[in-house]
Amino acid sequence: MPAKAILISIGDEILYGQTLDTNSHWISGELDSLGIRVIKKITIGDSREEILDNLAESEKLADMVLITGGLGPTSDDLTKPCLTEYFGTQLERNEEILSHIKGMFERAGWEMSESNAMQADLPANCTPIKNSIGTAAGMWFDQNDTVFVSMPGVPFEMRQMMKDSILPKLKEKFVRDTINHRMIRTIGIGESKLAEIIKDWESQLPKTIKLAYLPTMGAVKLRLTTSGDNATTQKLVQAEIDKVIPLIEKFVYGYEDEEIEEAIGRMLKAKGMTLAVAESCTGGYLSHKITSVPGSSQWFNGSFVPYSNQLKNEQLHVDMKIIQEHGAVSEPVVLALAKNVRKEFKSDVGVSISGIAGPGGGTPEKPVGTVWIGYADAKKNVAKKFQFIRDRELNIKYSAVAALNMIRINLDKD
Repeated sequence: MPAKAILISIGDEILYGQTLDTNSHWISGELDSLGIRVIKKITIGDSREEILDNLAESEKLADMVLITGGLGPTSDDLTKPCLTEYFGTQLERNEEILSHIKGMFERAGWEMSESNAMQADLPANCTPIKNSIGTAAGMWFDQNDTVFVSMPGVPFEMRQMMKDSILPKLKEKFVRDTINHRMIRTIGIGESKLAEIIKDWESQLPKTIKLAYLPTMGAVKLRLTTSGDNATTQKLVQAEIDKVIPLIEKFVYGYEDEEIEEAIGRMLKAKGMTLAVAESCTGGYLSHKITSVPGSSQWFNGSFVPYSNQLKNEQLHVDMKIIQEHGAVSEPVVLALAKNVRKEFKSDVGVSISGIAGPGGGTPEKPVGTVWIGYADAKKNVAKKFQFIRDRELNIKYSAVAALNMIRINLDKD
């Protein structure tokens, strides 16, 4: 049976919505890869009673309790005092941790205060965990067959500590079998339609393989999960993947952790082609996704954000008569934008987006969420209309994903 974990995130700022709890999301993925099952995630404020009550309740339910937050040097950081109380001990200054903190301040050229030195005061019965890139040490406790681990709430500090020290110890102590996931990445098809296409394949899956549909922004991931890491299991899963791919091949852009922008980069690089973008309603979001891929400078020449009609005309040479006759959100305009940005940026592929993101600006003929996307290369110049929703932020994101998928589809045709 997989070991069970509970995650506790501490901080008023999380409850108030001022800080997004990315820590529990990341930790869950890391534990899952080890075969450790997260059974509960708890978010609580900086309250002694809440912290102590949830520690006690979690100890009854889980093999491990992983805690983030509340380890700073100020008076509102209550995690360490509460852990000291919960485990019936007292604080003791750890000289090794103190030396590490002093060294960090000296290297940065900063003056260290007594409150910083107090971060080396740790519960006497914990095993200290050094924070290689910060001043808040982690703490490991064993009590009644349950492991408690307290980590800083700063995401990059927590992740480094997990990788350096905590995950290896958890794996050694708890992991007896691993959980393996294989992921098929699809785009341009909804979850229900995808399920309809592969229902016969799904019905004959071996009981040892569990299938999950994971819809994301404009895409759906198919996750096949098995227990145990051996050649026979791997061959069985691969055989099932080989069966389903012919059914959905035109929607599949990649596997495992590959995002659509990474797949586009891989395709362009393989073909020795470059890309340029003209995006209006997305305001640079498509370019952001493209440049988030390491090495994108090899295939991405650049982008232009012609938000006004004047710039569309003056910088990308879209005839003002076309704009006045058809409107900025139209097929002729995005075709001209895609063709001209390709020429101006000396690229093999040009892509354009023009739409009504909202919440205002819509008409009965072109309601909010109306988006035109254009594509141009040496052989063709095509456009497609999309009708998304009434939410501005989602329209921007859906448009970028649709544009990336349009690139994929047309590159596949070359």
